[in-house]
Amino acid sequence: MSEIAFTREEKVALVAKLQRYFDDELNVDLGQFDGEFLLDFIGKEIGASFYNKGVDDARTVVASRLQVIDEELYAIEKAV
Repeated sequence: MSEIAFTREEKVALVAKLQRYFDDELNVDLGQFDGEFLLDFIGKEIGASFYNKGVDDARTVVASRLQVIDEELYAIEKAV
C-alpha cells in the first residue's frame, strides 16, 4: 500500500475537523501546524487500519454481488 496522501484542499478540510473536535470536545485550541502534524501522525500510524477495513468492506460487497451474478447465470443456463 502506498502512503496515504491528501490534496491540499482535503488536508485543510481534515485539519479543520480536527481543530473543531479539539475545541468542542477537549476545549483545546489546535493550531494549523499542530493539526497538520496530528493528521500526518494519524495517517502514518493508524491510517492503514482504516484503509484495510474499507478494503475488507468492499471485498464483502463485491463477493455478495458476484454471488448474485453467479445465481443469475445459473438461472439462464439452457438444458442439454
